[in-house]
Amino acid sequence: MQVELLEVRQHMAQFPPFEQLSDDLLDELAGQVEVGYFKAETDIYRHGDAVEYLHYIRSGAIDLYRRNGDLYNRLSEGDIFGQFDLLRDRRVRFPARAIEDTLIYFIPLTAFQHLCEVDDNFADFVEVERPRLESTVDQQRRGHEMLVTRVRKLASRAPVMVESDATVQEAAQRMGEHSASSVLVLAAPQTPDDSHAFTHEDGQLRRMVGILTDHDLRNRVLAEGRPTSTTVGELIDERPITIQSDESVYEAMLRMLRNNIHHLPVLYRRRPVGVLHLSDIVRHETNSSLYLVDNIFRQPNVESLAPLRFDVRAAFVRMVNEDDNSQMVSSSLSSIGRSFTRRLLELAEEELGPPPVPYCFMALGSMARNEQSIVTDQDNALVLDDSFDPEKHDAYFLTLAQRVSDGLAACGYSYCKGDVMATNSRWRQPLNVWQQYFRDWIDDPSPERLLHSSIFFDLDSVYGDEAFVERLQDLVAGRASQRPRFLAAMARNALNRTPPLGFFRTFVMEKDGEQNNTINLKRRGTAPLVDLIRVHALACGSRAQNSFDRLADINKTRLLAGHSGERIRYALEFIAMVRIRHQVIDIQEEREPDNNIEPENVSDNERHNLKDAFQVLSNAQKFLKFRYPMPSQKR
Repeated sequence: MQVELLEVRQHMAQFPPFEQLSDDLLDELAGQVEVGYFKAETDIYRHGDAVEYLHYIRSGAIDLYRRNGDLYNRLSEGDIFGQFDLLRDRRVRFPARAIEDTLIYFIPLTAFQHLCEVDDNFADFVEVERPRLESTVDQQRRGHEMLVTRVRKLASRAPVMVESDATVQEAAQRMGEHSASSVLVLAAPQTPDDSHAFTHEDGQLRRMVGILTDHDLRNRVLAEGRPTSTTVGELIDERPITIQSDESVYEAMLRMLRNNIHHLPVLYRRRPVGVLHLSDIVRHETNSSLYLVDNIFRQPNVESLAPLRFDVRAAFVRMVNEDDNSQMVSSSLSSIGRSFTRRLLELAEEELGPPPVPYCFMALGSMARNEQSIVTDQDNALVLDDSFDPEKHDAYFLTLAQRVSDGLAACGYSYCKGDVMATNSRWRQPLNVWQQYFRDWIDDPSPERLLHSSIFFDLDSVYGDEAFVERLQDLVAGRASQRPRFLAAMARNALNRTPPLGFFRTFVMEKDGEQNNTINLKRRGTAPLVDLIRVHALACGSRAQNSFDRLADINKTRLLAGHSGERIRYALEFIAMVRIRHQVIDIQEEREPDNNIEPENVSDNERHNLKDAFQVLSNAQKFLKFRYPMPSQKR
C-alpha cells in the first residue's frame, strides 16, 4: 500500500465508526477517499446543495448550522458529517462552515452504501443519532471493551525507528526527541523475497528485527558499562513479540502477560505502525481472566498449575454473572486453555531441552475456534519440520506430547475420547505429511471418511512455528472451495445432528439411558450450527476459524439469502448463552456441569426463544442439503 493511503487508513482506524472495520474494508475504503482543503471561515456546503460524499474531518474544525443560522453542532478531528443527508434525500440539511483551516476526507456515496450493507456496526452508527447510539452501545458493551476494541485504536502514534547499525546513543537521542520509551529496530531483508520485509517510507525494503526500550538502556547499557557506541543490533532479540493492528486489545494484553513484556510492536501486515505500552491498556484490566492467565505463566511446575482449574471455574461464573456474552466467555476460556498449553510446553522444554527440529503445537476444535466452554476436552496435534526423522526425533516429541496431555488432564481438560491428540503418532507428523492428509481429505472425500476428520478443519497454532499451521490454513482455504464433492460430503455430515424439534415445534427429549427427558444443547444445538457454518466458510474460502468471524465472511458473499446469516448468528449466540448459564447453575449448586437442560426448568420466555433458535437451525440445515448436493460420478 502507498504511504499516502496507509496514512489515510491509519488515521481513520482510530475513530468511530471506522475503528471496528476489518483491515480489508479499511484498505478498500482508503483507496476511494478524496481529499479537500478549506481555509478558515469558508463554506464547505450550503443548505440544499447536493450531497454525494460522507465527510470525515482529518484535521481542523467545522460548525454545522440550522436553516435559521443557529449553531447546531461543532465537530473536530475524527468526526463525520453528512451521513443523515446521504440516508435521506441527498440534500444538505445543516450547512457546514470551516472555523479553522480544515482538511476533509471525502468518502464517495458508493463506498458509504457498501459499508452500510456489509458492516452492521457502521450501519448502526450512521443510522442512529449519536446520543442514543452511545447509550445503547454503553449498555450492551459494558465489560466487553477489550474484545471489541482493536489494537490500532490505542497504538495511534507512529513508531520511532532506527537502523540496526545505529548506536545506542543515537537511539537514546531519537527516543528523547520523540518522548518515546522505545524504538523499533530495522535492517535490510535477508533475501529479496523475505516474507517479513515491507517497503519503508524511503522506498527501500526493510524488516523489523527487534525493539529497544528504555529498560534495555538502563539494564543492558548503563548497568553493564557498555560504551555509547554500542550498536542497537547487539542488544536486541532477533524475534520480537508482535501483534497485528486488526487484533483485539484483549489479545494484546494476554500476549504481554504471557511474555512478560511492557512494549508490544503493532504491525499492519509486515509494516510497523505503532507500539502498544502496558500503560495504554491498564484501564482495561478489569477482567479476572487476565490475572488468571498471568498466574498460569508464573507457575513453576504442573503440580502448581493443576489447582488453578478451580480458579477457571470461578472466573467462568463471574463472567457469566456479569452478563458477558458467549463470545467473550468462550474467547476468555480459550485464551486460558491456550495459556495452560503454552506453559506446559515451556515447562516440558525446560526439562527435555530444546526441540531437535522446529515444530508447532496445533489446537483443533473449539480451542482453535476460540469457542471453548467450561465442559471441554483436549484436541491437539503436532506439526513438525520436514527434516523430522522418526528414529532420531520422535522420542522427544512423544515425551513432549505426553507431558502436555497429562498436564492438561490434571488442569481439567479431559483426554480426547477419539484420541485426537499429539500423543497419537498419526497426529504427530511433519508438515508435508499433514499437507497430504488435507489433500486426501479434500480431493478424495466421502462422508464416512470425513466423519472423524471434520475437527481438523478448525485448526490454529498455539505454540512454536506458526508458519506451519498458516500453510495448512492456506491449503484448506484455497482448495476446499474448489471441490464440490468435498463440500457435499461435509454438508452431509453436518446434517447428522438435528435440532430437538418434533411436530408442532414441540421439544424432542434425549432418551439415552442416562439423561432422560433432557436436551443436550451442544449435540443438538451449538455443534450442528458450528458444523453448517464451517461448510459455508470452506465454500467461500474463509480463513477465519471462529464461527462468528466465519459468518461475517459468509455474509460478504451470496451463499446465504437475505438475513439468513444474521438469524444463524442469533441462534448460535442464544443457544450458547443458555448452555453456559445452565452450566453456571450446575457449578453454583455443586453439580458437575454438563451440556444438558431440562425444559421444565427453563423459563417460558427462554423456552420460546429456544424453539425459535432451533427452528433457525432446522431451516439452515434444509438449505445446506439443497446448497451442496453430491455431484454425480462421471463414468
